[in-house]
Amino acid sequence: MNNDLRLAQLHTWLTAQTLDLPFFNGTLGDVNIELTPASSDASFRRYFRLKLNNQSLIVMDAPPPQESQNCRPFVKIANLLAEQGLNVPHILASDLEQGFLLLTDLGTHTWLEILNTQNADSLFAKAINSLIKLQHTNLSVELPTYNEALLQRELSLFPEWYLNKHCNIVLTETQQLLWEKNCKKLINSALQQPNVLVHRDYMPRNLMQSEPNPGVLDFQDAVYGPVTYDITCLFKDAFISWPQEKVEQWLKQYWQTAKQESIPVQESFEAFQLASDLMGVQRHLKVIGIFARILHRDGKPKYVKDTPRFFAYINEVISRRPEELQELKQLLEELDLPENKS
Repeated sequence: MNNDLRLAQLHTWLTAQTLDLPFFNGTLGDVNIELTPASSDASFRRYFRLKLNNQSLIVMDAPPPQESQNCRPFVKIANLLAEQGLNVPHILASDLEQGFLLLTDLGTHTWLEILNTQNADSLFAKAINSLIKLQHTNLSVELPTYNEALLQRELSLFPEWYLNKHCNIVLTETQQLLWEKNCKKLINSALQQPNVLVHRDYMPRNLMQSEPNPGVLDFQDAVYGPVTYDITCLFKDAFISWPQEKVEQWLKQYWQTAKQESIPVQESFEAFQLASDLMGVQRHLKVIGIFARILHRDGKPKYVKDTPRFFAYINEVISRRPEELQELKQLLEELDLPENKS
C-alpha cells in the first residue's frame, strides 16, 4: 500500500480516537496529529510517537496483509502480561482490521542504548526478575506452542535463506544428513525442557529504560516453550556480546532465582546450562536465516551485518560442547562460510 495513503488513514483514525481519550479535554478543532518515528523494525510494522496535551503516546502501524494479524496477539498478550505485573504498554485504542494501535509510551531509551559493563549486573538483575514474572504466567490461556514443527520450521531458515539464497550453497547428500542429525539433537533438547511462556525476543532492544521495572515490548509472537529460551536470548543478543564468564554468572543467577521462585528449571545448573547452550544454537541458526531473508526478500541490508556475531556464539558453544554438536561442527568446517571467519 502507498505510504502516503496509509499515513492518511492513520491520521483519520487517530483524530477520531483522540476525542475519546480521557486526558484530551478538547474538541475536533483542537486535534493536531503530528507523528514522529519512534523506532525501526525488521518487520513491516512501524512505530510513531504522538505528543498530545503534554502526554507522549505510541502508535503502532501494522499494515495488512503483512502484519495486521500481529495486533490481535499483541492485545491478548499485553493484557496477559499486565495481569502478571509486567511493565507493558497499555492499549488506549485499537482497530484490529486496519492494524492500528494507540499505546502508552514506556520511554525513549532502550536498554541497547544504555547497557554497558558498569551497569550490566544491576540491569540484568531487573531483567531476570521481570522474566520470572513473565514465566509465572498461567499456561491455561490459549497460545501457540514451541512444538517440533515450529522448531524445525525455524531451523529450516538457515539452509533455505542463508545457505541457498545468500551463499548460493546447496548441501550434498552427506551434508544434508549431518544437518538433519544436528536439527534432531537441537529439537529433542528443546522438547525435553519444561514449558513456560516464552517472549521469543527478550533482549535489550525490546526492554525500555523505565522505573522501577524495565518496559517490555515486542511480545506479540509469544508462545509456550522451553524454559531456557528467553534467558539465553537475553545474553546472546543480536547487537551486543558479553564474555562467556559473565554470561555463565548471569545464567547461574537466573537459575538460582528461578528455582527459589518455583519456575520449572532443570534440577542441576549443569543440565540447565547444557539446555541453554543447545537452545541458543537453535536460535542462532534461525536468526542467521532470518537476517538473510530480511536482506533478500525485504531489501533491508543492515541486519545481515551482524551474522558473524551469531556464528561466534555458535562456535563458542561448539568449543565447549564438541560431542553434542559434532555434526554441526563438521558441517560448518566443510562449508567454510564467508561470514564464519574470525
